[in-house]
Amino acid sequence: MSCIVKNYELVFWDFDGVIKDSVEVKTKAFANMFKAYGPVIQEQVINHHLTNRGVSRYVKFELYYRDYIGKPLSSEELEKKCSDFSDIVLKKVIESDWVDGVEEYIRKNKYQQVFVLVTGTPQNEIEYILDELKISKCFKSIWGSPNEKSIVISNIIDESRKKEKVVMIGDSDTDFKAALQNNISFILRKTKENSNLQMMENIFCIDNFL
Repeated sequence: MSCIVKNYELVFWDFDGVIKDSVEVKTKAFANMFKAYGPVIQEQVINHHLTNRGVSRYVKFELYYRDYIGKPLSSEELEKKCSDFSDIVLKKVIESDWVDGVEEYIRKNKYQQVFVLVTGTPQNEIEYILDELKISKCFKSIWGSPNEKSIVISNIIDESRKKEKVVMIGDSDTDFKAALQNNISFILRKTKENSNLQMMENIFCIDNFL
């Protein structure tokens, strides 16, 4: 399906679930961090995480402790939770499988198209991951949290080109909404977690980049 992506001049890429098959790594990490609070809280956390992929973990941890556990976190506690989460997932994300065909596509077409990475992963962490994978230079710019995807896309489009030549490739509602809000095309990379989006008639779906 890589031929579909070639139709666009500017491509916004999500990371987890689009470049690396790492969604399950982070789902398990969230479950593990709330294990002490019991299965009910764990289920609430996992359900919210899966329906809000692409949202910053800072936002999620703050919400989970405030609304599910009833113990709002201080700024220092929030930083510690996010740091602990990073310690759990960082190596596993780097070692997770590439989505089929994506590495070759990105490396081969980095000069034919403009690639921009937009992800809910913290800025310093995604920069480290891409450096370890040796694909940082394939992207014109890299945007992690706390930057909001829809705002990043809007700012870059305003200073670049016509919207009909722009696409967002993602795997979550957050990615789809960011594309919709900016009136650009959207390509959904199908996973077991986004069956709700696969059912929508106006969304073009791909399995991989082969």
